[in-house]
Amino acid sequence: MTVLFTNLRTVAYVAVFLLSGTVLGLTANFARLFLPNINHDFTIFSLVVPSLTIFVFLLLIQFAQPIIEVIVHFILGVLWLAMGAWSADIIGYVQCYPLGDQQQPTTNGTMSARTYCYEFKVIEALSWCIFVLFVFFFIIIISLTTRAVVCGRYYAWREHISQLGWFGEFPGYPTEAIYPRQPGPMMYGNYGYPNQGMQMGGNFVQQMPGHSIVIHPGVNGNPPTITQMPGVASV
Repeated sequence: MTVLFTNLRTVAYVAVFLLSGTVLGLTANFARLFLPNINHDFTIFSLVVPSLTIFVFLLLIQFAQPIIEVIVHFILGVLWLAMGAWSADIIGYVQCYPLGDQQQPTTNGTMSARTYCYEFKVIEALSWCIFVLFVFFFIIIISLTTRAVVCGRYYAWREHISQLGWFGEFPGYPTEAIYPRQPGPMMYGNYGYPNQGMQMGGNFVQQMPGHSIVIHPGVNGNPPTITQMPGVASV
């Protein structure tokens, strides 16, 4: 697998997982304070979205394919967009600090209006943040998968997502840069000419009579190796 892309994907998904868990904790507190009579619709919705996100991310560990993840990113992105817009509609442009000692009604009493405002602002901010992350996920997965198809992996949309290469890597190869990669050994025949050789890295390699020069590309930045094999290579 491509290690760089896999590591970046893991870091990004852990970040969304933690942010969703934070939102779920705040909304669970709201559910305890306000259900079933106050802000009923928003509270239920705000419980469903982060819970669904965490559940789906756990499923993606088993079903990690670009075609599945693109669909999931789109749906979850729309849900978090709705969550951010709904939060902004409820809390609006309210300044939390001037609320002072005002109280917010709850199902079983009251709570500090300033605390309620701050928690709602955090939910709104994290909702927009997670939405933006899903937009980036959606664009990156489409770009990398399309690029993998162009590189010859025609079934990249249904392969495991770890086979995608990050920008500058071949898909399916571990951290292999595109440009240094060579297609394979190169053979040069003598074609019957005596004393034939070739220039390689500033050194002249003398070809033995009746042999072919075989060049093996270097691995991980090492210089290529040159061997001579009996027989004449045909090109």
